[in-house]
Amino acid sequence: MAVLIMGIGNYLMGDEGVGVHAAQRLAKESLPEGVDVLDGGTGGFFLMEYFENYPVVILIDATLDERPTGTIRVIEPRFAADFPRAMSTHDIGLRDLVEGLTILGKLPKIYLFAVSIAMVQPQQIELSPELERIMPELLEQVKTMAMSALKETAGQIMA
Repeated sequence: MAVLIMGIGNYLMGDEGVGVHAAQRLAKESLPEGVDVLDGGTGGFFLMEYFENYPVVILIDATLDERPTGTIRVIEPRFAADFPRAMSTHDIGLRDLVEGLTILGKLPKIYLFAVSIAMVQPQQIELSPELERIMPELLEQVKTMAMSALKETAGQIMA
């Protein structure tokens, strides 16, 4: 186990669930050995074991950051404060989780794909047309990051 791709979000809140949609789509693809995919949903502290068991975790999550809908940013958060502004309870849990792992000295290398959304749509499981349009690009960027991280991790093991 070298790289974990984890989609975060609430599937029942429209675009807020972009991370979950991405994880579900990636789970159907043929990924190289050493790359795992998890639908983290709104798991919060229940996800701690995954962060402890993987040296690299790639997160995919939505953010309300006033950027154009569908903007994809890659952030390398080292502290809870490095995460985009929280928009729902799962972000609070994720921030607390990162703080706890930092205190324990067990924080893996994290890459966060933050996808800008316009709003949370309660009781809607479909993504907006804007996010459906950028989904192929998002998945490709995540897979490229996973391959790069896998090679880097393999190189560290061999050294």
